[in-house]
Parts: sequence; structure tokens; C-alpha cells
Amino acid sequence: MVNTEDFSKRLHRILDFYELSAAGFADKIEVGRSSISHILSGRNKPSLDFVMKVVKSFPEVELYWLLNGKGSFPPSEKPTPPPVTKQEISKTQPPLEHTIQEKSEMPFPFPQQGKSKPIRKIVIFYEDGTFEAFEN
Repeated sequence: MVNTEDFSKRLHRILDFYELSAAGFADKIEVGRSSISHILSGRNKPSLDFVMKVVKSFPEVELYWLLNGKGSFPPSEKPTPPPVTKQEISKTQPPLEHTIQEKSEMPFPFPQQGKSKPIRKIVIFYEDGTFEAFEN
């Protein structure tokens, strides 16, 4: 059972950390502003849907900490993604020779001076902060 008063304190801590008002927080997790007000005042207990929206909208908030107060917030270190292995890449990516475009099709120029050098590693960075590394 979630202690409503302690949950409210943890919710206040999240609001302070992200410098959000109760209204801004409600908008961010897409719940009614009155729901936030009732939970912060201790009048209502949070629903499972509410808790899951908080965790989904704020990945730094650990579910166990939010519900029980055990763990830490904010996390002391930003978690690092596990290294990608060649086997994982080969399972999800087509063979490299089928994905390379001709030089004239590329959106950026390749160096044209002298002999071409062998490629050792290609790293692709995605907008969501993840990346994939391909090694020869």
C-alpha cells in the first residue's frame, strides 16, 4: 500500500527537480490538473495509470522509489547503455554491403585526395540519444 503523504513528498521532489508547477506537471503527464492537486494535498491516492504516466514521462524517476521511497532520486549517475555486440547488430541490420549508397548519392562529400583508407568503425547517432556502432 502506498503511503499517500510520503508519495506526495516524492511528487513534490520531482516537481522541484524539474522546476515544474503542478499545472505544468499535469500537462506533461497528460492528466487533469485537479488530479495533481488532490494527490499533492493527500486527498486522493495515486492510481496505477497516474504512476505509470509519471515514470513514462520522466525516465529518471524509478518506479520503486516513487512507490516506496527506496532507491534514489535523482539518480546519482546517468545510466550508460550496454555495449552493442556484432551479433546483436547482425540480427537487426541488413548486411552493410546492401546499405551503402554510391558516393554521388551521399548528402556529404567523401575525401577525394589520394587513395581511400579502409574504414575501421562507423557510429550512427540517433535523435533519441541512442547509437549503433559498426566495426570492420
